[in-house]
Amino acid sequence: MTTTHFRWLSAALAISLAMPAFGQTAQTTGAPQTKLSGDAAAIAKARADSARYPYTAADIHFMSGMISHHAQAIKMAHMAETHDAGPAVLRLSGRIINAQSDEIRLIQQWLRDRNQPVPEPNLDGTKMTMNGTEHTMLMPGMLTDAQMKQLDASRGIDFDGLFLLFMIQHHRGAVAMVKDLFASYGAGQDELVFKFASDVNVDQSTEIVRMENMLSALTLQRRTP
Repeated sequence: MTTTHFRWLSAALAISLAMPAFGQTAQTTGAPQTKLSGDAAAIAKARADSARYPYTAADIHFMSGMISHHAQAIKMAHMAETHDAGPAVLRLSGRIINAQSDEIRLIQQWLRDRNQPVPEPNLDGTKMTMNGTEHTMLMPGMLTDAQMKQLDASRGIDFDGLFLLFMIQHHRGAVAMVKDLFASYGAGQDELVFKFASDVNVDQSTEIVRMENMLSALTLQRRTP
């Protein structure tokens, strides 16, 4: 996660959670000015932003799905401390936990400010209602239950190898979700959605390259007598 990303993420979260008084002038000439604060101000600002940069069903689907996607990555990363991971994997896991925990909070606030349902993080996927029936769908790249159990059963260098392999899969899924978002007509116009999705694309693509190099080094280490 880049320093620039942390700066805008922290700023956006702070604005959303603790918006200063937001002045709104009444439509009637000479009417007194009303002041909004706290959650009301955050919602008013979100609605004003959405009037300029309309969000779509694809934006909501992307943001909602990314909650469970991130939650699974965080679960995987927490395993590193208890599964004898090497120093490099421990450092990577720490970055994933910190960055994606912050991003989940940001997504949740974005949904709340727009009066959208805020799904609970679900490692099994995202619950979707189709034709009146609720289905649980894995977002692209998310590990199956069998893969999660395989990772949980590993230790040491075996854990490191599986973790890198599975997290590469996971990150590629996130990048695919961004591509699907920007390919949807009218999606990605909301300022925060655009910044978040763009950062996911850049940061996770960069981490994929880093993890591929780590996996190559690990493979060479295993082959060295």
